[in-house]
Amino acid sequence: MVQERILPQFSSTQVKLSRKEGLTLYEDMVLGRYFEDKCAEMYYRGKMFGFVHLYNGQEAVSSGVIKAMRADDYVCSTYRDHVHALSAGVPAREVMAELFGKATGCSKGRGGSMHLFSAEHNLLGGFAFVAEGIPVATGAAFQSKYRREVLGDASADQVTACFFGDGASNNGQFFECLNMATLWKLPILFVVENNKWAIGMAHDRATSDIEIYRKGPAFGMPGVEVDGMDVLAVWATAQDAIARARAGEGPTLIEALTYRFRGHSLADPDELRSKDEKDHWFAQDPIKRFQTYLIEQNLANQDELKAIDQKIQMRVEEAVKFAEESPDPDPSELYRYVFVDESKS
Repeated sequence: MVQERILPQFSSTQVKLSRKEGLTLYEDMVLGRYFEDKCAEMYYRGKMFGFVHLYNGQEAVSSGVIKAMRADDYVCSTYRDHVHALSAGVPAREVMAELFGKATGCSKGRGGSMHLFSAEHNLLGGFAFVAEGIPVATGAAFQSKYRREVLGDASADQVTACFFGDGASNNGQFFECLNMATLWKLPILFVVENNKWAIGMAHDRATSDIEIYRKGPAFGMPGVEVDGMDVLAVWATAQDAIARARAGEGPTLIEALTYRFRGHSLADPDELRSKDEKDHWFAQDPIKRFQTYLIEQNLANQDELKAIDQKIQMRVEEAVKFAEESPDPDPSELYRYVFVDESKS
């Protein structure tokens, strides 16, 4: 019988952080926030079309997990994918251009907000359907293990991080892939971004057990719940899980308790959540919390953090300028990328 394993929780007080690591995490979180704020502005100005789902409030999860990984590891996202792409290293200008539907976008203008992709940065994609990315990420983890153990490629020790929301944890793909990942000891982190709401359905009304991380041990893998508004807690949890995965010890289910500060999408008037609930979570803003930590620990001062803010603002403004000036996809290339280009294979 498999012994239940609930991993220990981490908090900021337990984590040792260098100045360089701290500023890297801070800059990444600020980039995510400013980028999404600019997306909202561009959407309401008619520069973006379709559904756009913003990540405001959840930055500690993306930065904490992805910045604990190597550049050659894999990241698999959802339709709320802009900030995951930025954390994975996709240039802000390429992400913004994609949201504008331009040929210079990371998906060549074919994907838009919900389908960001970058082979160069091992971003496996954003996926519009709930839980759609979980099998894709499981497959990526399988190929790493297969190349290493069957094909003898000693360099194939990449880990995959699979992000999805609390609503996806009720879908069949979630359970099937947890079973498969444990059975084959795949190098993968299943990261549940539990922001309490699946569109307009409150989490505690939609599942028989609201503690999602406990579903990991049910399949024989460790599960851990972490404060998703504390970037250091997420970062430390991810480091531990990544080390296990890279050592061949298999997957981990991480439930990050977080909250989105905006509606489900920019088309959502956000009238279902109470003001008291939103105010409670706004007070836990992960960026403000981390600012306070960096200053209290003498890792940075207010002027240095302000300089980073200004640098990121300029980068985001440059991304908008790049997107506006980029060409639309050529209509003659409508069918390009639909089939394999054999001349380049």
